[in-house]
Amino acid sequence: MLSIQSYGMTDVGLLRTHNEDCFEADDRHKVYVVADGMGGHNHGEVASRVAVDSIREFISQTVDRDGTLPVGYDASLLQHSNRLKRSIQVAHDQVLTAIREDGTLLGMGTTIVGAMLESHVLAIAHVGDSRGYRLRDGHLELLTQDHTWVNEQVVAGYLSEEQAKSHPLKNVVTRALGGDSEVVVDVVETRACPGDLFLLCSDGLTTMLSDQEIHERLIRDVPLDEICKRMVNDANARGGFDNVTVVLLKIEESENADEETQEAL
Repeated sequence: MLSIQSYGMTDVGLLRTHNEDCFEADDRHKVYVVADGMGGHNHGEVASRVAVDSIREFISQTVDRDGTLPVGYDASLLQHSNRLKRSIQVAHDQVLTAIREDGTLLGMGTTIVGAMLESHVLAIAHVGDSRGYRLRDGHLELLTQDHTWVNEQVVAGYLSEEQAKSHPLKNVVTRALGGDSEVVVDVVETRACPGDLFLLCSDGLTTMLSDQEIHERLIRDVPLDEICKRMVNDANARGGFDNVTVVLLKIEESENADEETQEAL
């Protein structure tokens, strides 16, 4: 069995007056979420908080497999991946409900990236441009694809990656919770191994630090809290234009692995 050591932090940055990001690090259920709210003063903060609270509630209420909602079940995904995906769809509905109940919240939304571990498989689900990375054996891999207009142009071959970095529309997202009536959630399943380090983050980090710079900080053999603080401080040192949120997950062999193996025999 695998266990997770986690650490997360969020920072308002240097230019914003309030923090619209929100995160969850739930070691008990092995669920981790980063939400980056949009919509201006208070609105984005409400959207990200509603989304994170909704995901937490859904996951805690569906611990019993028989209690998992069957709506939209994807047979190509594992059970816990479906739970994570469904929790994000429910969160989207909750954001829309909040908007309907309070007209002043019209226009708010949030991106989301979440991870959930069961057995040896980590599911990563996301909507928008918050990202999930994996560091394994010194190699950093981006596991998510930004749902932005610019990235879609890169994928289609209309823009180069270099052009995308400075494009004036690079922050325009094409998917978000609270947007269209239906939300499309991308899910990736990856086998987790002891020693893997996963990073969930808002674009407040990735617009300030390149993948190479993120890699240089993740490979340092220091405690997770030091890595998080270093990345947040470095993002602020580059200008701190946006809120920045980072959550790190270190995969370890469970201390009870031998006992669990014996019990299974």
